[in-house]
Amino acid sequence: MGAGANGKLAAQRCAALLLAALVLTGTAAAAGIRITDDAGRSVSLAHPAQRIISLAPHMTELLFAAGAGAQVVGVVEYSNYPAAARRIARIGDSAQLDLERIVALKPDLVVVWQNGNAQRQLEKLLHLGIPVFYNEPRRLPDIARAIEQLGRLAGTEAQAQPVARAFVARMAALQRRYAGRDPVRLFFQIWDQPLMTVNGEHMISDVMRMCGGRNVFAGLRALTPEISTEAVLAADPEAIGGVSAEAGQAGNLESWKSWPRLTAAARGNLFVIDSDIISRNTPRILEGAERLCEELAAVRARRK
Repeated sequence: MGAGANGKLAAQRCAALLLAALVLTGTAAAAGIRITDDAGRSVSLAHPAQRIISLAPHMTELLFAAGAGAQVVGVVEYSNYPAAARRIARIGDSAQLDLERIVALKPDLVVVWQNGNAQRQLEKLLHLGIPVFYNEPRRLPDIARAIEQLGRLAGTEAQAQPVARAFVARMAALQRRYAGRDPVRLFFQIWDQPLMTVNGEHMISDVMRMCGGRNVFAGLRALTPEISTEAVLAADPEAIGGVSAEAGQAGNLESWKSWPRLTAAARGNLFVIDSDIISRNTPRILEGAERLCEELAAVRARRK
């Protein structure tokens, strides 16, 4: 075979390899990234998101945990953790969004707290064709799953996966430490006016269960139901927990001391936990879990 024939054959092989590469690239691009969110919706991206807007403080925190903080271009008010989140442009709050500002930021992904944002405004975003990822974790393992999902959407799996694994390992260690403890009947107050608590489907109830707590209002239908003082007195919890705006604050549990026949008040079983580490569905909730477990251990000790 002559030099010309060899050159022609080589060129044909090169062309064939290039065509195969283009086909594979086209297939990968067509496949892109596809994830089912917590609303059961399929979220598809042709490429990892580079301009992300977060519509909930805990979603902002999850994005940073997943290694995608540098890709976040807009957040809602109270997105205060980590410190870098405070320097990101604000686009309103969970109740009232600045849709014009959101569009101007040209996001390629918006991440949403399913039960924490105005649905009518979210529907407008969907109509604009902006990909929206809904998040609504109810159990502690869901937090690790959310971190992995956000890592995939942002192309930061290498950072997200170790964080998710570390969360699962720390959670498992807490579960082992407090497994088999005597149950404590617990009322957890998340607001005082109106008086509000959480039902058994709420993430805080999952933390309670890990610590051996039994939510006295687990059976209520609403996720964060309003209740009456009389209902709390009738349930007569052994302990009452609550949230405070900042670490070290007393919270709003003092009024329960006016009911001396209430077991929690009579035994001094009233405690508060910083809301950022117990109410946000992020890796920091395990800090809140450790605190809750310690408080319930103290409740058990007072039985003696």
